Amino acid sequence: MEVLKIKKVRDNAVVPSRATPGSAGMDLYACIDEPVAVNPHECVKIPTGIAIALPSPLYGAFIFARSGLSINHGLAPANCVGVVDSDYRGEVIVGLVNQFNEPYTIEPGERVAQMVIMPVSLMETQECDTLDETQRGAGGFGSTGKK
Repeated sequence: MEVLKIKKVRDNAVVPSRATPGSAGMDLYACIDEPVAVNPHECVKIPTGIAIALPSPLYGAFIFARSGLSINHGLAPANCVGVVDSDYRGEVIVGLVNQFNEPYTIEPGERVAQMVIMPVSLMETQECDTLDETQRGAGGFGSTGKK
């Protein structure tokens, strides 16, 4: 079995945990000493107090929104999905943006995001002059219709 190693880099850090046995993501906790107000349309960096070591380059840690925090209060990762590479050993920081018109205050120890460990493909790249043809072709946004 592969193991995700987690190191506390701050004394008050909370080790990520799954809310239920069936949870895909591990909750990440705000490792802050006092509440942080996030004003409308403002972006803040919230430390988690942890660093991780993934078992190999075949895995990545992906930081997603917590659905309740996002839907009810407008806070979501500023980059939509954060990516922690297998060779990164620094503190995991969550960038959050308040998408609503009301401020929200993050409390110390509050769950602010979720981390999902997923496999990644390390394909080699090859530059070419042509690509194979498909039915969709270069059709972009909305090109396959609404239904």
